[in-house]
Amino acid sequence: MSKKCQITGKKPMTGHNVSHANNKTKRRFLPNMRTVRVTLPDGTKKKIKVSAKGLRILKKKNFELS
Repeated sequence: MSKKCQITGKKPMTGHNVSHANNKTKRRFLPNMRTVRVTLPDGTKKKIKVSAKGLRILKKKNFELS
């Protein structure tokens, strides 16, 4: 399952865990994903995966969420 937002295009970033001794190990920063059902302007309903910011955008644009 893809961890990419279908509205904003956000996807996982990479970085490091840094210990007190300054040892670095790889890690991933995952976006805050939610699956929501959206009513499109033509009346059809579709499930999409959006980030928390994408959800705010949908609410601002007055899309019907259920």
